[in-house]
Amino acid sequence: MTLGNPTLITFVIYIAAMVLIGLIAWHRTHNLADYILGGRRLGSFVTALSAGASDMSGWLLMGLPGAIYLSGLSEGWIAVGLITGAYLNWLFVAGRLRVQTEHNGDALTLPDYFASRFDDRSGLLRVIAALVILLFFTIYCASGIVAGARLFESTFALTYEQALWAGAAATIAYTLIGGFLAVSWTDTVQATLMIFALILTPVMVMLASGGVDSAMLAIEAQAPEHFDVLRGTTFIGIVSLLGWGLGYFGQPHILARFMAADSVKSIDKARRISMVWMILCLGGALGVGFFGVAYFSTHPQVAGAVAENPERVFIELARLLFNPWIAGVLLSAILAAVMSTLSCQLLVCSSALTEDFYKAFLRQHATQRELVWVGRAMVLLVALVAIWLASNPENRVLGLVSYAWAGFGAAFGPVVLISVLWKGMTRDGALAGIVVGAVTVIVWKQFALLGMYEIIPGFVFASLAIWLVSSVGAPTAAMLERFDGAERAYRRER
Repeated sequence: MTLGNPTLITFVIYIAAMVLIGLIAWHRTHNLADYILGGRRLGSFVTALSAGASDMSGWLLMGLPGAIYLSGLSEGWIAVGLITGAYLNWLFVAGRLRVQTEHNGDALTLPDYFASRFDDRSGLLRVIAALVILLFFTIYCASGIVAGARLFESTFALTYEQALWAGAAATIAYTLIGGFLAVSWTDTVQATLMIFALILTPVMVMLASGGVDSAMLAIEAQAPEHFDVLRGTTFIGIVSLLGWGLGYFGQPHILARFMAADSVKSIDKARRISMVWMILCLGGALGVGFFGVAYFSTHPQVAGAVAENPERVFIELARLLFNPWIAGVLLSAILAAVMSTLSCQLLVCSSALTEDFYKAFLRQHATQRELVWVGRAMVLLVALVAIWLASNPENRVLGLVSYAWAGFGAAFGPVVLISVLWKGMTRDGALAGIVVGAVTVIVWKQFALLGMYEIIPGFVFASLAIWLVSSVGAPTAAMLERFDGAERAYRRER
């Protein structure tokens, strides 16, 4: 690797641009609300693309194409579930959560929202919610760091340990410096880069394989089972893949984008932009994995790296099919996916530690400047723990993501969804939902019960717990008044 290498130069320029955005955001960050939620002033375009980029981590360009390359279109059910879940989340949760958080103490974080929404004076609900965020987000952050390490390891011939630190450094830098505004602005750039890469790459793979017909024939000759959308699946298997869509209702880094939008009207516009972006990106990722089979079956001499680790299919295709300068841009898309999600996750963890522990229990009267600097310190702390968790080179991106996704989807998804739709939900019901959802995911994952993805039983049991426990209690008059006020404001602003 030389300093004149086009890919290295491209990466350096890209990373420098992201850090520059962080420095610009530094000058617009004056208090904790700015650092955590950007002052609630995101427009529809930034809201849409930052939500999409923060959602689609390194697994979009590594985990998903790798799964399709290895198993075929039967793995595509996950895309159907994700598109459905994302749309329903935008439709039912996004606008209402934006208004509810503002009407409930101008909440900056999910634990803060839960505590205000349910009049939790004990602090127990806030603490439990913040602990769930720290547990599952640390795992989620580790998945992003693994994806970044794989990219640097493959591209620059680094050892895994060297790649681990190189991949995480830039994200930590601009998140620590600029906070939410830096994360959101860089997400918009990164989302644009991701969709460019995922549209261009499968087209070039098909052309390099002789066109669509030749590619299809090559796949049929090499792996005809890849065309079977039901291959190796069971009813439980398909339901498990579709069940990924349930996770959207509980992902703090995505929900934060809804909370930060400047208005409900912006969210309606953002929904349309975000769904088009998501469908194109997922379709491109499926195409990379599927048509990658055609390319490597006709070029077996260069298939070694992909045979060893299918999650490298996009990386290898970009390196083999494109001019080094273009390849550098395309490979930067993986870095963009990793950085966009990792930065959001680090910021949410930092927010939980700063707003829901430090400010709530240790320094209630801390100055805004102090809180912003504590938030920056927490970003660094969580990042170091995530790097330690990611230090095992045998880690797989999709496996780490699936566990964290299920944890949030089951622990927070039912609580968030029901809290913005049903005013009869109580504080004890919310607490029961979080605990039951999180515990179910951990236990179900440990014992691999029925071969079903743990998010499904977790979501179902948490929803039942919320309903049963809330049914034996009653919300306070203040809770009902705030809910009705927020619902009226939501309908008025649409």
